[in-house]
Amino acid sequence: MVQKNVTCWRGFVFLGFSSFGEVQLLLFALFLSLYLITLTSNVFIIVVIRLDSHLHTPMYLFLSFLSFSETCYTLGIIPKMLCGLAVGSQAISYAGCAAQMFFSASWACTNCFLLAVMGFDRYVAICAPLHYASFMNPTLCCQLVIASFLSGYLFGLGMTLVIFCLSFCSSHEIQHFFCDTPPVLSLACGDTALSELGILILSLVVLLVSFIFITISYTYILANILRIPSAKGRKKAFSTCASHFTVVIIHYGCASFIYLRPKASYSPERDQLIAVTYTVVTPLLNPIVYCLRNQAVQTALKNAFQGSLLGKG
Repeated sequence: MVQKNVTCWRGFVFLGFSSFGEVQLLLFALFLSLYLITLTSNVFIIVVIRLDSHLHTPMYLFLSFLSFSETCYTLGIIPKMLCGLAVGSQAISYAGCAAQMFFSASWACTNCFLLAVMGFDRYVAICAPLHYASFMNPTLCCQLVIASFLSGYLFGLGMTLVIFCLSFCSSHEIQHFFCDTPPVLSLACGDTALSELGILILSLVVLLVSFIFITISYTYILANILRIPSAKGRKKAFSTCASHFTVVIIHYGCASFIYLRPKASYSPERDQLIAVTYTVVTPLLNPIVYCLRNQAVQTALKNAFQGSLLGKG
């Protein structure tokens, strides 16, 4: 049977924050400021970790790649969102939408896998400190990073193919500010149950498997910390993973709400607010959390800042 109302238009239009009226310019200034801070702070962390020999350890190697992944993730979404806020509704081609979905999903999945790797790193550091240097060697660290990136791209490709094998109806207006899976899926014609199931399965594999891995790591970490006799020792051990744990809660909380639910519960206005959290706020929180709670990073940043002042002087 031939489907009706299938459009020949090969593109979409972001409505995004078009309903906000005069507030759009205020949102543009706010999000632009936050984005510039996010971009600067993440790049600065990458550079500082690269230049400071004291931070050439697995923990900070993984942190630098997490900052890199977050930076790439925001580059594919926020500039387009800012253009939409400046000019109102904005068109994107069919291929451009697919590319944006692929890269945003890939980097989001990569972040999940990197957070799982960082949890494993903290487990080895706290539960097997005597074997940490030999076990978390440069070869293994590189393999874990490469595996995280490759897995992220494979899952991102899978999610994109599941969505863009569908036909889209006459409405090509996306009630969102980027090509995320729920709003694009809501425009598809016919029965999308199989596609919904495919997205759910892929999301479950990425989110739950990595989160379960993190949970197991922290279960052993907590058990080990509780066995430390002194309160000072327990506090020191916990402080080494507190930053990572904070980022995990924020990241998985937002991602689970968006992707681990049926299409029927999709709400454009509510989901845009949640999307702002994990596309604008969360990438900014990563450097803030790690800088505020990590003495080694604070010292490295202070030395870099003082060095730049002396260089100018």
